Amino acid sequence: MNHKASIAAPSTVANAPTPGNARERDGQWLLIAGGVLLGTIGVFVEEAGQHPLVTVWFRCAFGALALLAWCLATGRGRELLLNGRARWVACATGVLMVLNWALFFAAIPRTSIAVATVIFHIQPIWVIVFGALFLREAVSPMQWLATLAALGGLVLTTGLLDGTAAAAAASSSGGYMAGVLMCLGGSLCYAGVTLLANTQKTISPFAMALWQCLVGAVALAWAPFVLGWPQQGAAWGWLLGLGVLHTGLAYVVLFAGMARLVLGRIAVLQFVYPLTAVLVDWAVYGRTLSPVQLAGVGLMAAALWTIRRPGRAAVAQSG
Repeated sequence: MNHKASIAAPSTVANAPTPGNARERDGQWLLIAGGVLLGTIGVFVEEAGQHPLVTVWFRCAFGALALLAWCLATGRGRELLLNGRARWVACATGVLMVLNWALFFAAIPRTSIAVATVIFHIQPIWVIVFGALFLREAVSPMQWLATLAALGGLVLTTGLLDGTAAAAAASSSGGYMAGVLMCLGGSLCYAGVTLLANTQKTISPFAMALWQCLVGAVALAWAPFVLGWPQQGAAWGWLLGLGVLHTGLAYVVLFAGMARLVLGRIAVLQFVYPLTAVLVDWAVYGRTLSPVQLAGVGLMAAALWTIRRPGRAAVAQSG
C-alpha cells in the first residue's frame, strides 16, 4: 500500500499546476476579457448618438475619474508625478489620443463598427514605417513583405474592389470614404502615441492612460457647451459606460493581463478586440462583411501577426 502511494505521488506533483502556469492562464483570460470589452465600444458610441468630440470628452472625463478611483484604491499616486520631458511626452500623447478617438468615433457611423475597427488596427504598419524612416530602426525583408501584405488586406477590407464601398457610400449620408480616411488618420495618430511612449519608458502604462484622459478632459471641456449636452438619460448611460467600462475597467484589466504574459502571447490576444467588434456589429446591427472583406481581414491579421512576433520587431508592439 505504502509502496503504491509513493509511486503515485510524483505523478500527482507533476500534474499539479505551477504558479507560473496559473499566472499565465489568468493573464490570458484577463486579456481576452479586455479585448471583448473593447470590442463593444462601437455599440456605446452609436447608441449615445453624440457629436464625436462630445463623446470623446465624456470618455476622457469619466475615464479619468474611474482611473483616479483605482489609483487611490491601490496607492499608485506616485506614478502620476511626471517631470521634465516625461510630462511633455504624456501631454503630447494625450493630444494624439484625443484626435485618434475623435476620428475613430466619427468614422463608425460613416462606415460600420467592423470596418472602422479593422482599419484602425493597421496602426502597427505605420509604427514600422515611421520607425524605419525617422528612428532608423532595422526592418527585415520579411517585415517589409508583411507590411505590403497588410496594406493589400486593408484595401480588400475597405470594400473598394467588390462594390461594397460603393453600396455603402450610396446608403451613407455621412460619406463612407470619408469614414475610411478618418480611420486611417486615427491609426496614424495612435502610431504617433506608440512611438512617443517608447521614448519615455519610465512612464507606466497606467500613468500614461490617466494623463491622456486628463489632457482630453481639459482640452475638450468646451465641447458639450458648444456642441450640446446629451438630451436623453439613456445617452448619459452609454457615455458613462465608455468612460468607466471601456477606459477605466478595460485599461486596468488589460494592464493586469499584459503583466502576466510574454510579448508573443499578448500579440495573439490583441486580435480579440477587432474579432469581437466584427461579431458584435453582426449580432447587434445585422451588418456583415463581404467574402472579399473577410479575406482582407484574414490577410491583415496574418501580416500583423508576422510583424508582431517576438524577435521580428519589438518596435511594432502597441503602446
